[in-house]
Amino acid sequence: MTSPNDQLNQSTIAEFRASHGRVGDSFDGAPLLLLHTVGARSGQRRINPVMYLADGDRYLVFASKAGSDRNPDWYWNLRANPDVTIEVGDETIAVRATELTGAERDEKYRTQSERYPGFGAYQEKTSRMIPVIALTRRDAPAPDAGA
Repeated sequence: MTSPNDQLNQSTIAEFRASHGRVGDSFDGAPLLLLHTVGARSGQRRINPVMYLADGDRYLVFASKAGSDRNPDWYWNLRANPDVTIEVGDETIAVRATELTGAERDEKYRTQSERYPGFGAYQEKTSRMIPVIALTRRDAPAPDAGA
């Protein structure tokens, strides 16, 4: 049986692909990507529509789960299998997921909350620190170690 959330995800995914990465309703105008993961326990392939923040060569995603006291399943999937793909617009990109910490995490979450105040409300709603994940192209050149 398909849950209402699964039905919403499938509808959002279909609209995203049909309209080259644009969707309406609650995501209207928001930067959205499709995150492809492999289930940490099930091994099944999953796709989740997720808002992102462009950050140079990276795409930052926020494991808010609307302020739930639990991280979304896709967060655990990324922890178990960090090499994934994303769809941004019409492009499919191989990425590696890395969790941000400390001041960098706080700065990026603050930026997202300023652009989309709902994210600030999500953090206030829960006692957990909402994870921020950087998705970096796997084919991207490594940062200069001497810099």
